[in-house]
Amino acid sequence: MFDFRLHVFNTVAKKLNFSKASEELFISQPAVTKHIQELEHHFKVKLFERHGNTISITTAGIALLKNTEKIIELYRKLEFDMNLLINESSGKLRIGASTTIAQNILPLILAGFKEKHKNIQISLSVNNSEHIESALLEKKIDIGIIEGQSKKRTLKYDKFLKDELVLVCKQNSNLFKSEVIHPKELPHLPLLLRESGSGTLEVILHALKPFGIKLADLNVEMQLASSESIKLYLLNSESCAFLSLHSIFRELKNNELKIVEIEDLVIHRDFYFIQTQGQNDSLASEFLNYAKQYNFSL
Repeated sequence: MFDFRLHVFNTVAKKLNFSKASEELFISQPAVTKHIQELEHHFKVKLFERHGNTISITTAGIALLKNTEKIIELYRKLEFDMNLLINESSGKLRIGASTTIAQNILPLILAGFKEKHKNIQISLSVNNSEHIESALLEKKIDIGIIEGQSKKRTLKYDKFLKDELVLVCKQNSNLFKSEVIHPKELPHLPLLLRESGSGTLEVILHALKPFGIKLADLNVEMQLASSESIKLYLLNSESCAFLSLHSIFRELKNNELKIVEIEDLVIHRDFYFIQTQGQNDSLASEFLNYAKQYNFSL
């Protein structure tokens, strides 16, 4: 039912390259050109300007792209809603998740959801919370799962799961004389942190604010883009880091890492499902409801 030419146009507009579009669509480059020419003939406008081996999208092309995005989204919802009538969920679900969640929470949920809905195609984009929010606003994903303190008015945040961030170091570290420290000791410790834009970093700095500790006060040895890279660094260094309890169960059980208590400081946070305000996506809602049935209590 959906006009394939619009799908071809949408892909070319995103890639701005006929060859790359043909590879993604699994059709020949002449076929891509033919579909674009048919659309241009139908609307009686140029959708792309050719500049040798490169192309750029025209004003008319930008207008068509905005409407094509809406049509594709409506068609996805239509396809899912109609399939529900015959008890057969199908379609495409694009999920975006921050690194901690994607590595430690989602695999179990995705495996179970896919087993239940075999006809649904799922893609997962992994990035920090800031990028996941942007991807949702740009309609590159259908639903996001993030951590963090900030909230955008254009997005709807739905609490999913509680987490705790703890200070850890390798089991045989010589950094600490006791297993309990005072917050004022933190600026003197070699510390690994997540990168700028990370929800984890945002939560840590928010928790340290009442103690008068800012990012500039900390002795940051390095900033790394995932909890997995931080854990590996910790196991081979005399440094420490704040990590999610969800991410270190295995290392604690194997006596590879240990938790260092901080007096009067407990860092709790929530993981959130995020969708755009007013979004009505049956497939995303189906996944959200399925994920919420799990009990990941700490």
